[in-house]
Amino acid sequence: MTDVALVSGGSRGLGRTLVTRLLAAGWRVATFSRTASDFVQETLEGSPGRFFWTEADLHRPDSVRAAAKAAIGHFGQVDLLVNNAGVLDQGLFVTMPPEQAEALITANLTSPVALSQVAARSMVASGGGQIINISSVNAVRGYRGVAAYSAAKAGLDGLTQSLARELGPASIRVNTVVPGFFDSDMTEGVTSEYRERIQRRTPLGRIGDREEIADAVLFLASPLAGFVTGQRLVIDGGITC
Repeated sequence: MTDVALVSGGSRGLGRTLVTRLLAAGWRVATFSRTASDFVQETLEGSPGRFFWTEADLHRPDSVRAAAKAAIGHFGQVDLLVNNAGVLDQGLFVTMPPEQAEALITANLTSPVALSQVAARSMVASGGGQIINISSVNAVRGYRGVAAYSAAKAGLDGLTQSLARELGPASIRVNTVVPGFFDSDMTEGVTSEYRERIQRRTPLGRIGDREEIADAVLFLASPLAGFVTGQRLVIDGGITC
């Protein structure tokens, strides 16, 4: 029986790349998103029995818990959780409506915590597993206009380190991947001027791509990283060095 991966937000962007790569590597894969994209429908048809999708919304942690339980009920287990899905709203902290800040914390931290708890319980029962949290360079270096988002992503780093210690005795590894600026749904609206500024500040002189972030996730999920836990792997072209 092949291993099972649960990837949040697998209908587009990095999540879609991760779903595709994991299926190609032989995993059974479950994911959730707010709506079923064309990719989801095509994958359901193209990978019968190996792909599961259900609806959930990061702003509703109860729906995230239900999605995780549905995935575990479908496949009988979960061996890898990738907390990939996230929401970014930019705005000055002093003028941001409180409900907007609270929604950012809920989507980017509260829901991943809820998802991790459901997955961890399954992993403890089955004898081990892995959790990989997708953070952001915003949690490493401060940037204007993303305070609430940065706080939530920094919280994921704390979750990683605490869970690595707590769950290590149960043979569960927990790590964080920290992407820099890369081509994604979150960055597609960036102006060409700002994009050029980022590239100038990046030692490697370019924006990253989804495949490079996926490479890091798959490395941590592989036996090559079998003694790696509680770590933060920054994939940013050197912008935070």
